[in-house]
Amino acid sequence: MVSCPALSATPARVTTSRDPRLTVVVLSYRRPFELRRTLRRLVSLPERPAIVVVDNGSGPALANMVRAQFPNVTLLRSTDNLGACARNIGVRQAGTPYVAFCDDDTWWEPGSLCLAADCLDKHTHIGAMTARVLVGVERREDDTSRRMRRSPLEKFPRQPGPTILGMLAGATVFRKSAFVSGGGYHPKFFLGGEESLLALDIASRGWTLVYSDQLTVHHYPSLVRDVPARRATLARNAVWTAWLRFPLGAALRQTWRLAPKVWREAGGMAGWVRTLKGLPWTMRERTVIPKRVEAMRRRVEADEAESTAPISAT
Repeated sequence: MVSCPALSATPARVTTSRDPRLTVVVLSYRRPFELRRTLRRLVSLPERPAIVVVDNGSGPALANMVRAQFPNVTLLRSTDNLGACARNIGVRQAGTPYVAFCDDDTWWEPGSLCLAADCLDKHTHIGAMTARVLVGVERREDDTSRRMRRSPLEKFPRQPGPTILGMLAGATVFRKSAFVSGGGYHPKFFLGGEESLLALDIASRGWTLVYSDQLTVHHYPSLVRDVPARRATLARNAVWTAWLRFPLGAALRQTWRLAPKVWREAGGMAGWVRTLKGLPWTMRERTVIPKRVEAMRRRVEADEAESTAPISAT
């Protein structure tokens, strides 16, 4: 697994979990009110999973709230905001075969985690299962869930949902061994599109990624977020992922295709300079995905292009 800086741990007062197969890792950064709501939902789950909160450099308020109100939750603290890489620390803390992720503004619906664990028990080729995401009090289905449901990839017989080549970080249950074999989240990616690289690496190691409508995560998007910075990171990381894992021709095509998006989302020339500064280390770490996974990626790419193409008038 990609290494991250060590964090200090507050030992949890361990209780007997109804389902010893599961740990939930919650990533949070300066959102104590959202985290309180999420933890209230998680501690009331019938599965009673072990819960690990990774505080990504938030300061004392968030840590004090967790210690005072949720004494059975394990708290891991960082002095710096490590981004997505901090999730790796939560996984290392987990002593269970399966690890589910939440952000501080998402939580699992009762029964979903137990069902996910049952599916992973039964289907040993599955490395990760991504849940359907319902947004807000209106329970609007997230657009990504709809796209995953119509995945063009072939699935195994009796598999509990379509095969996908992606995931949603705050709505996925991993087989811990698959997460570790995939290397975890890359520390240079921070937050934004970090799932794409991990999905390619897990699939490259022979695991199957699955989307399941039977699993549900609720997302109440926090108002405390830096949307422009998130978009800039998404665009940059898409280019970095291409150079880390795509064949040369595909990496060049992806860079050309993303050029307008990087310019628009990442800050024009300055955004491109920041993106290009990453190419030396991406070339040093470059490992091209197997032909099987590249064929899957191209099929997903073609399907997405077809679904977003304008419909011509007849």
